[in-house]
Amino acid sequence: MEHTKTKRGMTEVCCPSARTMVLEQEAPEQEDASIHRVPSQLGQWPVKIALVHPQAPYFQGADLIIVADCVPFAHANFHLDYLKGKAVAIGCPKLDDTQFYQEKIGEVLKQADIKSIKVIHMEVPCCYGLRHAVEGALGSSGKDIPYQPIVISIRGEEKP
Repeated sequence: MEHTKTKRGMTEVCCPSARTMVLEQEAPEQEDASIHRVPSQLGQWPVKIALVHPQAPYFQGADLIIVADCVPFAHANFHLDYLKGKAVAIGCPKLDDTQFYQEKIGEVLKQADIKSIKVIHMEVPCCYGLRHAVEGALGSSGKDIPYQPIVISIRGEEKP
C-alpha cells in the first residue's frame, strides 16, 4: 500500500488499483480503424461469475478462463489471445465477495468436465484475490485440472 498526503496534511492509504494514472499512448501509424476490426470471440452469455450457471452447456468439456474485469480493457488483443474458443467467467476481486467466487467456481468444477483453467488478472495486489479464489476452488474440487495463472500489467502486457 502507498501512503499519500492529502491537501489537509493527512496521510491516507492508497491501493495501487485505485491510484489515478494517465497512460500515455503512442499514436497509431494508420488512422483507418476498419483495418483493425476483429469480430468478437465471445461464445456465451452471461459472463459474470455471479450470473453463470454451473451446469451451463458452454462449460461442458471446456477450456475455462476466469478473468478479472479490467483485463479485457488493458489487454488490447484479449479476444484473440485468450478468449477465442474458451468458456469465460469474469469478476472483480476488489469489489465482490471472493469467498462467493470460490464457491461458485467450485460448483462449476464439480458439475462440468473442465479440461483446463487459466486465471487472468491484473498486476495490482487486490487482483490476486481472484487467483486465490480459483486456486481454492480447484484445491477443494479434488480434480486434477491443468491450471495456469496469467498476470497482465496495467500497460496491457503479459508479465513473465
